[in-house]
Order: sequence, then structure tokens, then C-alpha cells
Amino acid sequence: MSEGLQKQLQASLAFALERTSPRQAVQQAVKALPQPTAVLAVGKAAGPMLAGLEDAGLHLPGFGVTRYGHGRPLEHYELLEAGHPVPDEASVQAAERALELARALGPDGHLLVLISGGGSALWCAPWGLDLEVMKDLNRALLASGAGISEMNAVRKHLSRIKGGRLAQATRARVTALLVSDVPGDDVSTIASGPTAPDPTTFADALAVLERYQIDIPAARAHLELGAAGELLETPKPGDPLFSRVENEILLANSDLLRAAASFWEKEGWQVLTLSDRLQGEARELARFHAAVIDSTRARNLPRKPPFVLLSGGEATVAVRGNGRGGRNLTFLAWLAYFLGSDGVWALAADSDGIDGSSPAAGAILRPNTLARAAELRLDLRDFLARDDSHGFFEALGDLVITGPTGNNLNDLRVILVE
Repeated sequence: MSEGLQKQLQASLAFALERTSPRQAVQQAVKALPQPTAVLAVGKAAGPMLAGLEDAGLHLPGFGVTRYGHGRPLEHYELLEAGHPVPDEASVQAAERALELARALGPDGHLLVLISGGGSALWCAPWGLDLEVMKDLNRALLASGAGISEMNAVRKHLSRIKGGRLAQATRARVTALLVSDVPGDDVSTIASGPTAPDPTTFADALAVLERYQIDIPAARAHLELGAAGELLETPKPGDPLFSRVENEILLANSDLLRAAASFWEKEGWQVLTLSDRLQGEARELARFHAAVIDSTRARNLPRKPPFVLLSGGEATVAVRGNGRGGRNLTFLAWLAYFLGSDGVWALAADSDGIDGSSPAAGAILRPNTLARAAELRLDLRDFLARDDSHGFFEALGDLVITGPTGNNLNDLRVILVE
């Protein structure tokens, strides 16, 4: 029975990813578009999205860029690889090349931009500071526990391509098709919104550095100049340039959750989906899920077991130790901690196949995880203190390894409440 539930959990992830294919979504979406004249693709799903163009018979001038290790051979398009989550020189070259292509298009052109999560690092056109400082800033933001919208408010005001500036750089009509990796599917946040109006300001970006005590003098100096009105702001909502720009969400975390729900319903389970946009520290999300589980067991609220509990969105982790792991592994480790001996079967995974600094997508939690850990003399509290959730689940043999999935729709959390 236990082996069967483990396989079902992993099968539900595979099924949900198959049903939310960026390749198929692009192939269908471009059928309704006026003929584009050029294409740019950026993000962890850039390869499948360009493959969808090929499937539709569109062979346009242009190229794509994705994370190292996420590339794939394409028949008609060049797919570059660059640094993520910290940008590198290849990220700078890809951004400069994208801006050059956009500037070359005239008013009769139609630029198709295929955007997925990861684009903030993969297109890096530093403004006001050099690449090494940008790397330091990104590392500090990633370790701070800041939310994705907060991080991207900073990135947009230190870039010549983010925050609507790619759309601003071209005279052509722009259509952006987006695979969303942000809670709420805000087009101005996905990949730092290169084709979207930016509601944030230099002052907002400065406030993020203050809130998380990030001390990068060169970044602060640039943002202070902007806040004082010495630098041009990103294009805002209502700017006339966006009359020739269309941003369309192709796939989102809600689609991933619906696909997972259909899997479990076919398996005969009742399903309760909490939300597609849960945010906050992984520890606190785990505490919340544990409270929901305890309530169902004690009071049949919000419903009577057995059922499958699904949730999505994106947690954060304020890194203090030197271990490995990401938000999903950390979530599961804390869920085990809060539930104690009254454990559950659960899976939490990043839909791109890479959970933070771990090579795993996520892990499986078992009802007897803590008992098995005790037999192996593994102290969960010690692993949590070192931010080494990867090491904990690796020692138990419960990591979920998918490799790069070619997708990026935030996180999938599946809990079997029996």
C-alpha cells in the first residue's frame, strides 16, 4: 500500500506537468495571432515554447535563452544558455542581443516574445552598476526571504530591459505569451515584466533594500538617484506605448492544480484545493497546512477525511545556514516537524524540476518519516537549523528527481489526509 501511494504522488506530478505543456500551449495560441515577424524567448520554458512555434510552422528570425542544463536541440531556433538564479556574462550578452533585435524592427514589425519564469536572471542588462555588483545583489535578494515581486521591483530599476523597457525599445507591435511562475499571475512580475507596464518605483526598490537590510552601496546609490528624479522611471500603466503591446497568460499555477485535481479524482479521491497563490516563509506555510490537517482530523473542518489537499503559489526561505534545499524541501521538513508522529503522505515539488539549491524537484513525506529518521539517527531540528532539507530527505531516500521539466508554474503541494 505504501509503495502504491508513493508512486501515485509522483504520478500526479508527472500527469499535471504533462497536461500543462508550454509547447502545446504555444502551438495552439499562435494560430490566432497575426503573423509575427520576429521572436524572442526567455525563461526555463523557452525551449518547449520555441518548439511549439516550430510545430505551428513558424520559422522566424530570433532566438531564445534558458538556464544552463535546460537547453534542448531545436530545428530552426538557436537556444542559448545562461546563468540562473544569479546572472552571468552570457545573461548580459543575451539581453543585449534581444534589445538589438527589438530596436531593429520598424513600426510595421510584429515582435512575438515568449516569456517564462527565470527571465529576470537570463536577461541581464545592468544599468548603473556592473555585472559583479549585480551578482552580489541577486545573491543577497535570494537569501533575504523577499517575495518575488519585491525582488523584481529592485531588478527592474537596475535594468535596461526589464520593467517594460524591452517594449519601449522597439517601434514594432509586441505580443507576449507568458507561462506564469508568480502567485496571482501579475505580468509585470513574471521575468520582471520586460513587456509590461511597471507599477513600482525607484522608491519602492529602495524600500525593499531597507526592509531586508541589503547593503549593496552601488545599487543603493543608483536607486537613490532615481528616487530623486535624476533617472528616467520605467514606463507606467497608461503609457501610450502599451497601446501596441499585448500580454497574454498561457499557463499558470491554477492550471497545474486543476490538472493534479483531475488525476486524484480519477483515482477515486475527493479533492480540496486551498489556493494557487499561497506565499510567505516555507516554515509558516507548513504551520498553516499542519493546522488545516489537524482541524480536519479533530473537527472534520474544512471537510471530513479522507481527501487530497492541494495548494500552490510560492514560498520563500530566509537562508541562515549553509545546507542545500529549496522552498519545497523546506516546507516538507517543517510539515514533518509540526505534525510530529501524526504524519501524512505528501509531495511538494517545484514544477521546473529544480528546488532552490537542490538538484531535486522536491521530496516525498511519509507518515513514518520521523520514525525512520530516528532509526537512522537523523535529527530533523539539526537539519532545519542548517537549512539542509535536501540532506535530510536525501538520507531517507525520499527525494523526487525529475531533472529540468521544461515548465515553470510555481509549486505543487499534494497532501493525502487519510
